[in-house]
Amino acid sequence: MNEADPITVACLDLAGTTVADGDTVHTAFAEAIAALGIVSGTAAYDRAISRFRDSRGASKLGVFRSLFDEARAQAAHLAFERSYADLVDRRGLHPVPGADEALLHLRDAGVRVCLLTGFSRSTQARVIDALGWWDRVDLTLCPEDVPRGRPWPDLVLSAALQLGVDDVRNIAVCGDTANDMLAGRRSGASIVAGVLTGAHDRARLLTAGATHILPTIATFPTLVLPAAAGTPRTADHG
Repeated sequence: MNEADPITVACLDLAGTTVADGDTVHTAFAEAIAALGIVSGTAAYDRAISRFRDSRGASKLGVFRSLFDEARAQAAHLAFERSYADLVDRRGLHPVPGADEALLHLRDAGVRVCLLTGFSRSTQARVIDALGWWDRVDLTLCPEDVPRGRPWPDLVLSAALQLGVDDVRNIAVCGDTANDMLAGRRSGASIVAGVLTGAHDRARLLTAGATHILPTIATFPTLVLPAAAGTPRTADHG
């Protein structure tokens, strides 16, 4: 297989990649740990926030499990989901500029789209409902669907199986976190693109294995679709 072979599946992250996040996830996390008595200004809070930042892109429940015992982790995750839902109700949800068009462009070109997330299935569904994206995607996957969430490759490999990919090198991955990049590289995807609209910066994304750095998801089809038309892809570490 060479660089001119087509990308047939695109695995795209949600918050920070296709969905404008702002500080919504961060605020929901802070409110969740506050419900367990960990408040701003304490060493425990600083440790938890540091863990949260390092773990962006991973399963949210998994992050809480790294901080608490199982019962407290489940309680914190429930508090997070409630807080996030309340924030969405109050603030609304918006796609990253150009994301809606990017999804349409990919699917019009015959590339199947899978949206991946570290959210639970119910929160992922709430996000897609709010954006009206069910007709924009072919598959949605969350940590509940696989044995291991990111940074492991299970989500991407599950998408490959469910969408009938012939070769993992026909997959392109796009995300805004180091864990997105690690999962993509471990899956064998030929394109693992980091975007600069979310949690981690260019250096962090490259260190985690990004093959390309893009300003936003809006330029992702330009990277992917020339390959489908037979034009070789070139690396852009921007």
